[in-house]
Amino acid sequence: MIAKHGFRFGRLVAYLGMATSLLLPAGSASAEVSEVRIAQQFGVNYLPLTVMKKHQLVEKHAQRLGLPTIKVTWTQFGAGNVMNEALFAGSLDIASGGVGPLLKIWDKTKGNLDVRGVASLGSMPLYLNTTNPRVKSIADFGKGDKIALPAVRVSIQAIVLQMATAKAFGLENYAKLEDLTVAMRHPDALAALTSGGTEINAHFANSPFQEQELQNPNVRRVLSSYEVLGGASTLNSLYTTKKFHDGNPKTYQAVFDALKEAVQIINKDKRAAAELYIAEEQSKLAPEFVQKILEDPEFIVTSTPQGIMKYADFMYRVKGIKNNPSNWKDVYFQEVHAEPGS
Repeated sequence: MIAKHGFRFGRLVAYLGMATSLLLPAGSASAEVSEVRIAQQFGVNYLPLTVMKKHQLVEKHAQRLGLPTIKVTWTQFGAGNVMNEALFAGSLDIASGGVGPLLKIWDKTKGNLDVRGVASLGSMPLYLNTTNPRVKSIADFGKGDKIALPAVRVSIQAIVLQMATAKAFGLENYAKLEDLTVAMRHPDALAALTSGGTEINAHFANSPFQEQELQNPNVRRVLSSYEVLGGASTLNSLYTTKKFHDGNPKTYQAVFDALKEAVQIINKDKRAAAELYIAEEQSKLAPEFVQKILEDPEFIVTSTPQGIMKYADFMYRVKGIKNNPSNWKDVYFQEVHAEPGS
């Protein structure tokens, strides 16, 4: 009799265990990843990631959260479209890129991979520079001009160019200048524009490349992204899939906390941050040059997303995305929702 009841009790425990496992949130029943693969792009705008890498902040916060043996692998890409392909293929865990690419991948993966932002890397202006003396405003670009940017149609520079074009020529003509754009890495575009020996006579850049270009007397700024958007706005963000977020809560939290600490480190000592950037990027720039960029009031290193809905509303109106988020929180995971975003 005892054996019979013991058998029933054991079977009941087994059933309860199965039921409990079904109710647990994703990732609770399995071990977290032993390696997290993070990608960044070129420029001072990605300095928070450089700080995270140099000071091993992800490893630091992972250990605090009980993941002492995690490996962090860093990769550098020249454009967001290639990085997104790596994210889709599963060879990358966390990507970084402009708001435009983030909104596109959020829209494209809604209901399947569900890619969303982790947090902002900062609100920084983008400059459209040119060597064409005839070009005084965006309306003056025409046949014979070639505008370099990281990726045609999908990069953050391409989206801002569309927005500026829509302002100049009307919403229906937002793509009027797309035939003038050429995909090129920022370092290569800098060299092409300042050498004067190529067809490239304009570059929609980021820091420090845009400031380097403006040191050349033949280069002048046509517009800033802040002018187009009407104020400070997020330039780039970290983003990942819902699967990674839900399946690796401690690893994700470690990355999020590492980013927050990196932002604090940069804002506390911008001279040291400038020197770190030069050393890690093996740059020939003077520390004072990079420090001046970091101290510009328009160059805001922050994890708080800003101006996301300005991008989203425009992209939805021109059918760049099918889904229009109700607010910026739709595009980012909940860990950053407490911050005063827009």
